[in-house]
Amino acid sequence: MPLNFNKEQKSPKRRFLFIIGAVTFVCFVVLGLMIMFWDQLPLQLPRYQRLLFGGFVIAYSILRFSRLFKKDQYED
Repeated sequence: MPLNFNKEQKSPKRRFLFIIGAVTFVCFVVLGLMIMFWDQLPLQLPRYQRLLFGGFVIAYSILRFSRLFKKDQYED
């Protein structure tokens, strides 16, 4: 018996926005990891600043991804 947390099916618009949001989340996480750990990335920053900046990018991506699950009050 499959688990149905949401009984009604998502609209095509909502499904499309979720897919775009998930792709954006993955891209931002990869960008943050590249900033943090790829030494040949042409950024002239000290190591601690690279870690901080990459951490902020990853935190931003998590914040944006969490907002995908927020129910829009104006949506039917």
